[in-house]
Amino acid sequence: MKYVHRRLQADIESALAEQSAVGLLGPRQVGKTTLAHRIATSLEAAYLDLENPEDLALLGEPRALLATYADRLVILDEVQRLPGLFQVLRGLIDQYRRAGRGVGRFLLLGSSSPDLLRQTAESLAGRIAYRELGPLDVSELGRDAVDGLWLRGGFPSAWLAGSDAASFVWRRDLIRTYLEREVPAFDSRLPAETLRRLWTMLAHNQGTPLNAAQLAASLAVHVRTLNRYIDLLTDLLLVRRLPPWSGNVGKRLVRSPRLYVRDSGIVHALLGLRGLEDVLSHPVAGGSWEGFVIENLLAVVPAWVQPFFYRTQAGAEIDLVLEFDPGSRWAVEIKRSASRPAPSKGFHAACADLDAERRIVVYGGRQAFPQSNGVETLPLEELMAQLKAKGR
Repeated sequence: MKYVHRRLQADIESALAEQSAVGLLGPRQVGKTTLAHRIATSLEAAYLDLENPEDLALLGEPRALLATYADRLVILDEVQRLPGLFQVLRGLIDQYRRAGRGVGRFLLLGSSSPDLLRQTAESLAGRIAYRELGPLDVSELGRDAVDGLWLRGGFPSAWLAGSDAASFVWRRDLIRTYLEREVPAFDSRLPAETLRRLWTMLAHNQGTPLNAAQLAASLAVHVRTLNRYIDLLTDLLLVRRLPPWSGNVGKRLVRSPRLYVRDSGIVHALLGLRGLEDVLSHPVAGGSWEGFVIENLLAVVPAWVQPFFYRTQAGAEIDLVLEFDPGSRWAVEIKRSASRPAPSKGFHAACADLDAERRIVVYGGRQAFPQSNGVETLPLEELMAQLKAKGR
């Protein structure tokens, strides 16, 4: 299968040159293992897959085995499958540091989960840097890929499939894998069918503020149970909670987070939308495009930037607020139209409320142009390039 170079590779290699361990987190099938093997090609790294029974058996005495690789980078895949390993890694890292060989020792791959983060936070604090690998994005594939990437999503196998039909089948299979295998591995109490219904409901309501009571009633579960379901989908990097702006602007604000199924291809597969025409004619098209743009922008935004949305009870609204530091905010309105989209009156009012430094409309066209009241209209790939430059 064709390989698409991942932007994160250079960042991971830099982190390994500065830190003892790097944790590479991301959903299943997003390309973590492929990327790790690319990084390891010139380093003669040792690779152990904790889902492989043979490799797992070798780790019956983990300290003795890992000590035999003292002169090499060790890649441990699906590391959350063996939580007790983190304490061993801490001891080895401290030993290597005393010997003056304290960087680039371990690359840990795994699905993001509460257990994994808690274990590493307790055992490897100060010894590990985290990086998140998301699906493929526009900056990795180019402007001409936008519509196809929106339809298929960014999981490499879905993007590289030979046809839209084959991509759709692959994505439906991935959904089944999560429901039947991944979710029970983290919480066996969650019924797969109930979780599928919730996931589908979230896809239908892409980008709407969370109404926990209404969703819980629809699923016939308690609100606490619903929140546990959403927490798990969020921890597995399948759903994003976009928090509301919570500063004091003297207005009544919407306080519930917005929920997005993070990969647009999964949104479309959950809703049975096989082709681009199916998506464009479906009521979810606007919400799906909004989520797609947000994920692409957040894939390249500098790590210190805080994302929010802003909405008042009176209807003033900004789809995405990027806060670079207190007093430095970019307001982003998202439009699918490829013509000259005009921002809403509510957008102008919200920008005034937040004293936005920049007012940007991201749209589906190819040309950048100014509008009145200081509004800039930019193609998605151009705003992504500007955000990447901010992080350098």
